[in-house]
Amino acid sequence: METGAAVERCEVLVTGAYFADLVFHGLPRPVRPGTEVFADGFGLVPGGAYTLAMALHRLGRRVVWSADFGTDPFSAHVLSCAGQEGLDDSAFRHHPVPVRSLTVALASGDDRAMVSFQDPVGPEPLVPLLRQLRPRVLMFPQLRSDQGTVAAVLAARELGALVVMDCHDTPATLDDPAVRQVLSLVDVFTPNEAEALALTGAGCLDEAVALLAGLVPTLVVTRGPLGATARRGGERHDAPAVPAASIDATAAGDCFNAGLVHGLLDGRSLADCLAAAAFCGAAATTGPGSGAALRAPDLDRLLGRATGR
Repeated sequence: METGAAVERCEVLVTGAYFADLVFHGLPRPVRPGTEVFADGFGLVPGGAYTLAMALHRLGRRVVWSADFGTDPFSAHVLSCAGQEGLDDSAFRHHPVPVRSLTVALASGDDRAMVSFQDPVGPEPLVPLLRQLRPRVLMFPQLRSDQGTVAAVLAARELGALVVMDCHDTPATLDDPAVRQVLSLVDVFTPNEAEALALTGAGCLDEAVALLAGLVPTLVVTRGPLGATARRGGERHDAPAVPAASIDATAAGDCFNAGLVHGLLDGRSLADCLAAAAFCGAAATTGPGSGAALRAPDLDRLLGRATGR
């Protein structure tokens, strides 16, 4: 295993696995066992934590992404795309064995189904990297409550970094003390509506928001075509979705989170952060996978138009 060269201090440290997304989009109907459906389009695009790192990089942020790669063609494809985007590769770990991580996404309008596979690989200890980089934000693309994650979150808090965590279909509930512990330590939690309901066991969104907001200082629940709901202390915002000619929603959540963090780094209000996030999430749906992520000038133009400036 080889580790990249030393890295300089960054704004955002993203930690998480890459995925190679095989996206079949424009399906005329859902795929059912025993049937075959032809898609209107197909794309092989990098995803997973790559999307967070790439989307923030396109927005002009200094990003370091901690991830593992192997000798397989999926690793090679994502590494090539990361190089073309100009992502910092200093925290990449290269292994002399395959490290396959892929998802088949079946997209139809605003909905999708996914099948994924990952080769197991030991996680990198994040605490030394955090102390070296001293990032302003530490981002986790999925809910994790293992001891290594808790140690990293505590180290980030000691360094004054904002900790942002998504849920990403993690099969967990608030009945697990470890889950409650890690959520009480993060600063921003961004589940979607279905994940918030499953995590809390609540019967409605308002109940789920109340339960999670009791643990997390800033809660943002994405709701697809219904927009997003955010809660910070006694402040609540319900933001509408941005209309878009949707092709594939695979990267929408990660690009939404990138826009949210971009706004937080600028010190914007929660409402303005949601607006930036909504534009980024909507734009991501207009192409397969992560390829349609916005760049900073495009986001600035959209935000200016939305506010009438």
